[in-house]
Amino acid sequence: MKRLIALILLAGCAATQAPLPPQVEDTCAASQFAGLIGQNVTALERTLLLGPVRVIRPRDAVTMDFRTDRVNFRIGDDETIQRIDCG
Repeated sequence: MKRLIALILLAGCAATQAPLPPQVEDTCAASQFAGLIGQNVTALERTLLLGPVRVIRPRDAVTMDFRTDRVNFRIGDDETIQRIDCG
């Protein structure tokens, strides 16, 4: 019983990450790149990208800072662009 109480108390002390703010608007104009979804990542080399951009591949270490003006290109294991969003 004491072990159970100790586990419950430790679980309550676990650090939790603050949730990201909900993305309501296209603050970084990510929608203008929607045609790239499904294409190979090399399509980014032929695209004019102005402003803050981040290319995120699987298992990449990514900072948790949220920037409403930054475009994130999320790449899948198959090297295609899976998702484009702000942050």
